[in-house]
Amino acid sequence: MRIALFISGGGTTMEAIIKACKSNILQNIIPVLVVASKSNILGIKKALNCGIQEEDIVVLNRRSFITEENFGQAILSECKKRNVDFIGQYGWLIKTPQNVCKAYEGKIINQHPGPLDNLRPDFGGRGMYGLRVHQARIEFVRKTNHDFWTEATAHYVISNFDEGKIIKREQVPIFINDTAEILRARMLPIEHKVQIEVLKDFSEGKVEEFYRDKPLVRVEEENILKECKELAIRMYPNG
Repeated sequence: MRIALFISGGGTTMEAIIKACKSNILQNIIPVLVVASKSNILGIKKALNCGIQEEDIVVLNRRSFITEENFGQAILSECKKRNVDFIGQYGWLIKTPQNVCKAYEGKIINQHPGPLDNLRPDFGGRGMYGLRVHQARIEFVRKTNHDFWTEATAHYVISNFDEGKIIKREQVPIFINDTAEILRARMLPIEHKVQIEVLKDFSEGKVEEFYRDKPLVRVEEENILKECKELAIRMYPNG
């Protein structure tokens, strides 16, 4: 598998994946492209330090393109140059263009730091990323007094934020004194583990989809979820 890694920030998961490839934890997987959504992010330096060649680290800023389709064509062009056959989004905050989703249908995944529920109310969607997700989940379990856990999630990418089918997740406990920052630190190694395991599953043809038997959010809790998300966005305006 020749993979492209999409990043928008520190690139910690990208770094963990590249190291897993180099150490043969991930066999038959070759990172051939890093796409960054901004030029001044720490993830670019990490990619260079991990041995990715400078010419294979490409900055594509959505604002530089007139249309979403043009943006997508630029992404596809860079992927085609390197014969990319799989894309992983690791802290990628940009809405992936529909033409990219279509070209890599079933071969493009996203890392999400909270529980999702396949088109039912959950902790994803527009504006739900980073510390916002952790804060919303902490607030929700405290207000509803059940399910004191969150999840590191991997899911397929489709044109809407966080709505692709779930393919792997692992629960992480929420404790009474947790803050969003504390929870993020506890989750990060689990997030890395989940994303590495998913790539291994794809390379071995062992991918399975996951569906919840019961809704993550009960009907009577949907307004609570909305309030928790709104609070999280106010508390963390920069994510």
